Amino acid sequence: MTVDHDGGGTSHEPELSDSLKTFGAVLKALREESGLTQEEFAARVRYSAAYIAKIEQGKRFPPTDLPSRAEDVLGAVAVKVIRAAAKSLTRRAGLASWFRQWAGIEEEAISMYAYECRAVPGLLQPEAYIRAAFDRRLPPVTEEQLEREVAARLDRQQLLTQMPNTAFSFIIEQSILERRMGGTGVTRRVVEHILAVGTRRNVEIQIMPTLQEDHSGIDGQMYLAETPGHQWIGYTEGQRSSTLISTPKDVSVLLQRYGKLRSQALDCRATVNLLEQMRGAL
Repeated sequence: MTVDHDGGGTSHEPELSDSLKTFGAVLKALREESGLTQEEFAARVRYSAAYIAKIEQGKRFPPTDLPSRAEDVLGAVAVKVIRAAAKSLTRRAGLASWFRQWAGIEEEAISMYAYECRAVPGLLQPEAYIRAAFDRRLPPVTEEQLEREVAARLDRQQLLTQMPNTAFSFIIEQSILERRMGGTGVTRRVVEHILAVGTRRNVEIQIMPTLQEDHSGIDGQMYLAETPGHQWIGYTEGQRSSTLISTPKDVSVLLQRYGKLRSQALDCRATVNLLEQMRGAL
């Protein structure tokens, strides 16, 4: 199963497991016993309120350092309960562990970089494009699955507005838009959506022109996230698989390549001009 990340391939919102829901209920009960709201607790453990809400709802695996961060907030006894509950967590068959890891990294990142050569990044996909991608996916899914996955991806896009202090950078191959996946109408919505999102102060979008003799992205798409502790983590995705990259020397390679790609792609103003031209031609 491929993570519901920025790629345009397969993506699944994980089903809620009983163990995750139980852990979430335990955390919520301990938080409420301490008289804290989600917002207050989140601030004290240095996670976003949205992230804590998803943990309590059983939609996210808790990060490994949550117990240590919560000790001064909830007390030693409560933390023992949290650690015990965390040991009981199980994943349903087919739920990839890296989904939860990257989701947590992404939601707490202070900088996010994305280079895509396959599809429009998931955080930039309008609903029409999401549906077009899922409709063409093999093996096919039920209507119920499709609706759940569309809702999950749209929910993830709230990161752009919920994290105004996070700097998002996207580099997208021009050929992705020229492919017109889903048809002309869908492509027009994609272009309009990218133009609109690109006006946000914390979002930078660049198009990599199809004709570009100097290109540092030959090895494929890449994602990079900077954690609150200023550690960079990389992510790559393939056919029904993905890899988290945390070794400093390997992450350094990705950062070098991404930096070069930014200099090779059209700048933001030229990107807007190109997108407006493409919109006019649709």
